[in-house]
Amino acid sequence: MPRLLLSDEFWSKLEKILLQHAIYHKPNLRRTVESMLYRMRVGCRWRDLPNTFGDWSSIYTDQPALPK
Repeated sequence: MPRLLLSDEFWSKLEKILLQHAIYHKPNLRRTVESMLYRMRVGCRWRDLPNTFGDWSSIYTDQPALPK
């Protein structure tokens, strides 16, 4: 599964962009973003996320409201 996760270098750049767009910085923001990307790549439902990401309902409720 490492191929589906963000590298530290990429995450540091993406995190700066998200914070510039007023995405609230939570300690688990990276995990939430990686789980959203995983869902888009694989096409699974929230409750079918691997346990690597943690509890699916916590991730679902932690989704940042993305700007339009």
